[in-house]
Amino acid sequence: MAETPNLIYIKELAAGSDAFEQKLIGIVKKEFPKERDEFLMNYNSKAFSKAAENVHKLKNKIGMFGLESGYQTAIDFEEELKGNNTSLFKEFMLILESIELFVNTL
Repeated sequence: MAETPNLIYIKELAAGSDAFEQKLIGIVKKEFPKERDEFLMNYNSKAFSKAAENVHKLKNKIGMFGLESGYQTAIDFEEELKGNNTSLFKEFMLILESIELFVNTL
């Protein structure tokens, strides 16, 4: 995967406010693992419509970390899941893993 997560978008949102930047990072650090785990639970239970809803939420975090290609993959995967198609699962998981590793360094 050529893309790597970054804080460019978060820094733009914070507009120089370190406190706001840290608040956003704190929210993501808290929410991301829960949303990922909920997605995996639904996916593994073959509740693909619920998993698609989880992907929709995760898609925003993917975009927040500057992963443009990853964001498009999430859009495509969300649509696939609605039709019980799981062909993008491995690619989506690589995106989530890259975010998880990145978030753990913050």
